[in-house]
Amino acid sequence: MGNQADKKFTWVIKNFSSLGSSNVYSDVFEAVRCKWGLLAYPKGYNNIYDYFSLYIYVPNSKSLPSGWRRHAKFSFTMVTQIPGELSLQREAEYWFDQKNTTRGFQSMFRLSEIQSSHKGFLVNGEVKIVAEVDVLEVKGIFDVPEEPESIDINGFQVPASQVDSVNSLFKKYPGFASKVCPKNPHLKITYLNVVLSLNEILCKSPDKLSNGDLADAYSALRYVTKAGFKLDWLEMKLKETGKTRLQEIEEDLKDLKVKCADMDALLEFLR
Repeated sequence: MGNQADKKFTWVIKNFSSLGSSNVYSDVFEAVRCKWGLLAYPKGYNNIYDYFSLYIYVPNSKSLPSGWRRHAKFSFTMVTQIPGELSLQREAEYWFDQKNTTRGFQSMFRLSEIQSSHKGFLVNGEVKIVAEVDVLEVKGIFDVPEEPESIDINGFQVPASQVDSVNSLFKKYPGFASKVCPKNPHLKITYLNVVLSLNEILCKSPDKLSNGDLADAYSALRYVTKAGFKLDWLEMKLKETGKTRLQEIEEDLKDLKVKCADMDALLEFLR
């Protein structure tokens, strides 16, 4: 299993000691719009039995167009889990192409170091490897298409991460933004972000909203309504939530009055 974060990929190899001389592959991961995979020989490759062998490879090389090349700098770190001990690291820089799809280290780290109980590399039968890949140049095509910074939806320049949410709003309430006039695209998207936040907030259970939350939601609703948005469904939700909260407050006040009356009677009795 592995987890990707930016240019880094973390690979945990389980049951390391029992893998023998067989090889093991990581999940395919993405770094700088290119797909990669890691290949390890826990007991060494090509009769190098005293070392752990580790490589990075291009998993979809056969599907790439003829003449493809990519220049990458990468590093492998075997992570120690003992505070104060140093992790092991190797790095290299290569061109990958149709003839050279796999690059790495036949003699990556000594097995004696990895298996040493004092080093902390092998814990509960697992070792952790972090690969960091920086693609310096690509000739041909990238594996992963570049996402546009923003997409136009009904005149709003929407970030790719919000496309589904905005499309859903326009599908449910087609005319809710038809009277919004600002020509400044930044101002328009600011208004729309307020609407998205309100929609998310008011869809929560009323008991998860404080009185301050409701007051803020009311102010925000007035703000975007003045800008031209037609938000009947949000107004209705806000009123319903407000009525529910008002009933709760009234019931709390009744309970408080009863408690106060009981306290007055107790004080009178004690006098």
